[in-house]
Amino acid sequence: MNLILLLFQAVFLLKVDGAITPPMAEYITDGIEHAEKENADLVLIEMDTPGGLDESMRQIVKKELESTVPICVYVYPRGARAASAGAFILLAAHKTAMSPGTSVGAAHPVTIQGKMDSIMSKKMENYSASYIRSIAKVRGRNAQVAEKMVIASASFDAEEALRLGIADYIAPSEDSLLSLLDGDTIKLNGREVVLHTRGMEKHHVRMTLRQKLLVILTSPNVAYILMMIGIYGLLFELSHPGAIFPGVIGAISLVLAFYSFQTIPVNYAGILLILLGVLFFLLDIKIPSHGLLSLSGLVSIAGGSFLMFKGNAPFFTVSLWSIALVLVFTLIFFLWIVAKAVEAIHRKPVSGKEGLVGEVGTARTDITDKEGMVLVHGELWQARSSVPIKKGQNVKVTGIKGFILYVEPEEE
Repeated sequence: MNLILLLFQAVFLLKVDGAITPPMAEYITDGIEHAEKENADLVLIEMDTPGGLDESMRQIVKKELESTVPICVYVYPRGARAASAGAFILLAAHKTAMSPGTSVGAAHPVTIQGKMDSIMSKKMENYSASYIRSIAKVRGRNAQVAEKMVIASASFDAEEALRLGIADYIAPSEDSLLSLLDGDTIKLNGREVVLHTRGMEKHHVRMTLRQKLLVILTSPNVAYILMMIGIYGLLFELSHPGAIFPGVIGAISLVLAFYSFQTIPVNYAGILLILLGVLFFLLDIKIPSHGLLSLSGLVSIAGGSFLMFKGNAPFFTVSLWSIALVLVFTLIFFLWIVAKAVEAIHRKPVSGKEGLVGEVGTARTDITDKEGMVLVHGELWQARSSVPIKKGQNVKVTGIKGFILYVEPEEE
């Protein structure tokens, strides 16, 4: 048996806090690759996750199993969890550790789009169970207990996980964990390696700015709000051509929203309901419905908002606060549009013949109910008045019929 001593120089520390999504998978796999290129002695992944996407989880697990550097997954800090996809990632590491007050498990597969039929559900369950068993066997862990996390959605606290062979250590801090790992052995590419980790320098591997932005964009709340900003920005631009800024912001928001929709599962029926609700509001401006169309629009947008990301995974749903905020803004936005439309209807004309009503002019001749001439806005008009008006007297236009103005003496 070959026994290799690794003279440790640095521990590469990665922190996972949130759902396992494509940007998070990229961060972890890139971090492991970076550690391999730098000949790091250990990759320590601190994890607190409610779960995530199956495909992203498999990318991370594959990288862990192929890694040429030792990997330890540490469920940290107190109160953290390695749920669902997090359980797979934990078991795939060379060494596993948990902080007191943490938990692991609840790895039964769920779908974001809603409830599956019994046959498909059973297929996914069996496949996930076989996958987690194979991972546990590769790392020499309790395969039966790992399978219970999938089949029975079992969860275990730190003490239970240690007793059942899921966790190797319980450690309250990073330094205490490195002390516990010191002198331990792992199998790495068919060789046994002794770890010497006590007091080693920790090199923090942080997300790039791009990865941070992508993580933000994969939040359902952010994607939802971006989509609504995009819709309203374009609507404002269409109703006020030349404003430019709302249209630009709307177009950018929609592009970012659709990027988010490609990285997280979306129910497009919800998006169609939201667009239908916007259409109802627009129709209410053109068609008198006594508010019925607006009410239908609110109901449609609310239903679409709940349906768009609605599923069994709570980390891929839109919060009630986000939906309430959008509904209130929608109501205010369209009430403002309706008010502007009503104002335009009742606004006094400022051009053409109708714009002369209410204007003040000067009588160029005596004016009676049969004849007369007035000067209004530099133009001469035939005029009639029910009250005799003398030449040179100021008059006020009260009406117009054809090319004849009806006037009355201007009040002093």
